Amino acid sequence: MWLAQLEGRALTLGITATCGTAFLLFGFDQGVFGGILGNMMFLSTFNNPSPSIQGQIVSTFDIGCILGALMSIFVGDVLGRRKTIALGCVFVIIGGTIQSSSYDIAQMIVGRIVAGLGVGMNSAAVPIWQSETCKPEHRGKLIALQLVLVIGGIMLTNWMNLGFTYVQDNDVSWRFPIAFQIFFALLAIFLVACMPESPRWLCMKGRHEEAQTIIARLQAKHRDDESVTEALQLIVAMVTHEQELAKVGWREIFSNGEQQTFRRVALGAGTSIMQQMGGINVVVYYMPVILTTSFGFSDRTALILSACDFISLMFWGSIVMLVIDKWGRKNLMLVGALAQGISFGVAAAGLGIGTKASEAVAVTAIFVYHVFFGLSFLSIPFCYPSEINSQRMRNVGASIAMITNWLFVYVIVLITPIGIANIGWKFYIIFAVLNIAWLPFIWYFYVETAGLSLEEIDKLFEIHYKGGRGMTWKEATRLAKEEIAQNKIAAHEKILHGSATVHSEFGETGMDD
Repeated sequence: MWLAQLEGRALTLGITATCGTAFLLFGFDQGVFGGILGNMMFLSTFNNPSPSIQGQIVSTFDIGCILGALMSIFVGDVLGRRKTIALGCVFVIIGGTIQSSSYDIAQMIVGRIVAGLGVGMNSAAVPIWQSETCKPEHRGKLIALQLVLVIGGIMLTNWMNLGFTYVQDNDVSWRFPIAFQIFFALLAIFLVACMPESPRWLCMKGRHEEAQTIIARLQAKHRDDESVTEALQLIVAMVTHEQELAKVGWREIFSNGEQQTFRRVALGAGTSIMQQMGGINVVVYYMPVILTTSFGFSDRTALILSACDFISLMFWGSIVMLVIDKWGRKNLMLVGALAQGISFGVAAAGLGIGTKASEAVAVTAIFVYHVFFGLSFLSIPFCYPSEINSQRMRNVGASIAMITNWLFVYVIVLITPIGIANIGWKFYIIFAVLNIAWLPFIWYFYVETAGLSLEEIDKLFEIHYKGGRGMTWKEATRLAKEEIAQNKIAAHEKILHGSATVHSEFGETGMDD
């Protein structure tokens, strides 16, 4: 099949499209229940569940995601990136089937957990696969694109739920939207089967010949081309160096020696905490509920406004692709946290005053929140863990970040309906304060990774550790680039020397004849 023969830019686009399909599924599963919770046929089928039971139905999906991300720690490096994603999609197919055929809450909860297993696995595996198969200068924008497609999935559920408000007297109005996730899972499995494995994972498993072939396809060059051989040798050298330093295990996760493993894992997980406790899933899961309960809109109007809001978020998430590799992750997080805090503060004030004009300001503030979230914390918490961790710890570090992500999603989704019902507009003040609180942590602890290769990031932490307190991150970055450049020159000279040796031996053989 022609998809299995792609090379160069076309192959990168193919991998990106595959990752995007898996993440569109991610977003669809996250957003689908936001509109269904107000569906009268759904409520009737499940005997009008209370707000706390509704919260449990929605949040059990996140329990599955936590378990799925945990599974990735153990299977991600065994199965590889492609098979892990395919397995995740199989879980989604099973979970979607169970949910869409449910007639009682217990069956629905089981289906939500099973589907969550798949989405949790994919949330860890997809960014790793994308980051390990693309150029350093494209890594940020391509992972940002995946998150735009997550929002696309959420937006699709909003418009689908809106459409089914015109079929109010039939169970299909809620069963079909839930079942539709199976289509995206099947499409993702088909595309994954046509794409290559990560060459970095293959090198970690000692499968260097396969890695060289895939590197050649990614570069659209012959497998014996010098640049392909250099890239392979650089990856092999880095993997070998990491293996010499320590064995992969739980003890290494908490070590902070030359590889700075604990610091790197903590930085990746920290972005997930800031994303979730910054309030995004207060909006994502419950936007229609917020607009009806806090702002007094009708169900249909709330779905229309919610869908329009996510179109706006998709737009700003797309804009970040133009700047994430130029402005850098750290600067965008600083701007995003500040603006998000202000937006939640304005929303809380507008609701607190309670006039029509002030409520209009509050709705606008929620839209503004999405602008700055789209420019910062939408994509960075998925990009950063997949690049900040070393090759050997990348799967473990990214999985821990996703466990953290889903754990805090679970907390937020569980407390949001209770918080809105009991303290109203004051609930939003919590997220205004938390966003502002992130600023000093980002400023003092986070390291810029934009534009650096994965090998340069590895070397960056080693150099900073060896340099001690007097070594700045800026200086460590400069030295890391220089050392990797020297390694490339050494690899190039080694290739030339090997070629010269072969020619010399061939000549000597010819003279003997």
